[in-house]
Amino acid sequence: MNEEATAQSTTRTDGNSADSLSITRRSSRSTLKYLPGIGVCVAGALSWFGARYLTGVSPLLLAILAGAVWRNVFRVPLSLSPGIAFSSKKLLRTGIVLLGLQLSLSAILGLGPGVLVVVFLSVGVTFGLTLWIGQLLGISLSQRLLIAAGFSICGAAAVAATENATKAKQEEVASAIGLVVLFGTLMIPLVPFLGRLLGMSDESLGMWIGASTHEVAQVVAAGGAVGSSALAVAVTVKLARVVTLAPIIAGVTLYMHRNKAVAGTRRPPLVPLFVVGFVLTMLLRSTGVLPDSILSIAQNLQTLLLASAMFALGLGVHLRGLVRSGGKSLILGVLSTLVILTVSLGGTLLFPPQ
Repeated sequence: MNEEATAQSTTRTDGNSADSLSITRRSSRSTLKYLPGIGVCVAGALSWFGARYLTGVSPLLLAILAGAVWRNVFRVPLSLSPGIAFSSKKLLRTGIVLLGLQLSLSAILGLGPGVLVVVFLSVGVTFGLTLWIGQLLGISLSQRLLIAAGFSICGAAAVAATENATKAKQEEVASAIGLVVLFGTLMIPLVPFLGRLLGMSDESLGMWIGASTHEVAQVVAAGGAVGSSALAVAVTVKLARVVTLAPIIAGVTLYMHRNKAVAGTRRPPLVPLFVVGFVLTMLLRSTGVLPDSILSIAQNLQTLLLASAMFALGLGVHLRGLVRSGGKSLILGVLSTLVILTVSLGGTLLFPPQ
């Protein structure tokens, strides 16, 4: 009996060891399948170094363009698909969390109540009217939400963050980012030119640039073209717009949450974890405990992660699909840009920076 029990125990132990080894091997294979696609996306994202030599060109723009060129000129191996999907989701959310380290509540509140009113009006009115106009044009809800977020908040990062809540198609995400890049780039020379025609001071012009232009890189380019004082105000106002990313994404998620409940499908989380992380890193930056060297490293890492995600999104761009569906979206981009230019200009004239 003892010999039989010992044999059974040994068999069970050997069986458990074999099962554990099998699980470990499956886990390793599951992890390894992501590495090729992630490696390609990170390598493609390194094109953001080139943005340092191209004034006003967003590194996110270069990354998504590089991905789109590959997708439409060469074949993308299926073996890269798991890593590409991982990059477009997980790396993106990590990058947005690190984006919070660029924001300081004290600097934003120091702009004064008038400037904050302009920021909230620019974001709120543009977001709402873009949704309404898009509905009149017959554009899908997910596409409208992506464009509204990108044009009113912070460009490509806002589009990609909104995609998580809307479950939009890759073509819709790529189209929205393309529109943000197109119109934001056009605003780099346009807004300073119009501001000079209107006789605006450098600080007021910087405020208009920050309250209207889409990408942070585009704001830096336009503000820098005016002067150092305009640049300082422009970047601070722009980062104040970025702060609204968290409540708007939470609101979009809540809306989609209710829609999913009605439709009987799986509900998304009410407040995405990466939004909570974004708020926490912003609060951490506001304490002033982090040295500049850490903030600089975090900024470079955040840019690399977001650029990797943009490259992954670019790999999902179908030019034929964009041509077929881009007409109405292009009109919405024009009108949304006019809305934020008008609202932010009116607010800047009424509440100039202190």
